[in-house]
Amino acid sequence: MPLRKQRDYRLLWSARTISITGSEVSKLAIPLTAVTLLTASPLEMGILTAAAFVPALLFGLQSGAIADRLSRHRPLMIACELVAAATAASVPLAWFLGVLNTAWLIVAALIIGTAGVMFKAANFPHLAAVVATEQRTDAIAGFNASYSVASVCGPSLAGVLVQILTAPFAVLVEALAFLTSALLLRSIRTPEKTEPAPSRGMWRDVTEGLRASVTDPILRALLGAGITINFFAMAYTAVYMLYMLNTLDIPQLMIGVLIALGGAGGLLGAWATARLAKRYGENRVLLISVLFFPIEVLAVGLLDGPLWWKLSALALTGAVSGAIVVAFSTCLGAIIFRDTAPHLRGRVNATVTFATQGVMALGGVAGGLLAELLGLRPVIFICAAGIAMSTLWIWASPLRPKRPTGPDHDPHITLLTDRQEMDRLVAAKRGSSI
Repeated sequence: MPLRKQRDYRLLWSARTISITGSEVSKLAIPLTAVTLLTASPLEMGILTAAAFVPALLFGLQSGAIADRLSRHRPLMIACELVAAATAASVPLAWFLGVLNTAWLIVAALIIGTAGVMFKAANFPHLAAVVATEQRTDAIAGFNASYSVASVCGPSLAGVLVQILTAPFAVLVEALAFLTSALLLRSIRTPEKTEPAPSRGMWRDVTEGLRASVTDPILRALLGAGITINFFAMAYTAVYMLYMLNTLDIPQLMIGVLIALGGAGGLLGAWATARLAKRYGENRVLLISVLFFPIEVLAVGLLDGPLWWKLSALALTGAVSGAIVVAFSTCLGAIIFRDTAPHLRGRVNATVTFATQGVMALGGVAGGLLAELLGLRPVIFICAAGIAMSTLWIWASPLRPKRPTGPDHDPHITLLTDRQEMDRLVAAKRGSSI
């Protein structure tokens, strides 16, 4: 049965889409509250911004260990959404009572961020209970499509809500989104039958997840590629706005349109990836998609000429890039799910999230410093070259299919698909470890 006709998947997908959209609204509403109503200082704004990344760094690895210890993940996911809902609702309430301050917003951001980290760690292994094995790539593609839509629609919705409700009360929409997500998750009927991993203590559990992520050649390649891409992508993001406005002379309004086109490309990428993965396998889609990652950044660095030409080129490359990002992310998630033992899925996914998200802060700082030293355009080219290096991680790994050689090889025999070959290897690996 197609995923769109499966009740529990629709509930899970709807819960994530609504929750993510609410989070995107708060990304604008909370800083606006701090700036316009609380007159926050630059230092306070810096701490408030960093608060969104701190929970992943502090609790990211531990959350994966906790998720792997659970036989049922859904109760933890519901609890996380309820805690986040109550915390978000406290912002407009505190403003109404006259006790809201910047410290309150910082603590709220830390609590909501921690709940989000725990939710993501539990949500990844929980997918196995709701979605059949052969449909997991489609399901992950659907979630990535939600992220693309929310990243575009969320800020626009936030702007409207801030104008209508004022900034602190716009945060109430985030609280309602978390609450709605919890209710939808509560409505899922599929029973969970996860075998919890035996615990040998938090440190040993975390270490086991780290070891699995760096010793398995496929997981190590995905981790290395993700870190490389996110570091240079964040460095590029740090200078993107300045470069678009000051070097390319792109109107501010059109920058928003270009970002929206990237989200539209993400939807196309989700639709295409689900179909291409069924035909060619996740490995081949990943191998091809990673080749296209630097195209948008390189095009931005090389671009020159009249405004119509720059806008046309940016629109095309932005839409393609949006599709490529979703294709890569979908296949990466599906391969991690496929190649990780069930009792390690939470920890391996948490390790990848911890590393790829944590490196983004370093990438942003590096991009800003390099721009001060070298100028904007050289940084763009450095970022394009850096992102291209992710290709080495993927193409030098076992993800790249190897053609049989030898005197008995018949070149006319069709090779196994990536999925068949990898299933055989995984089965052999697991069988040898029993």
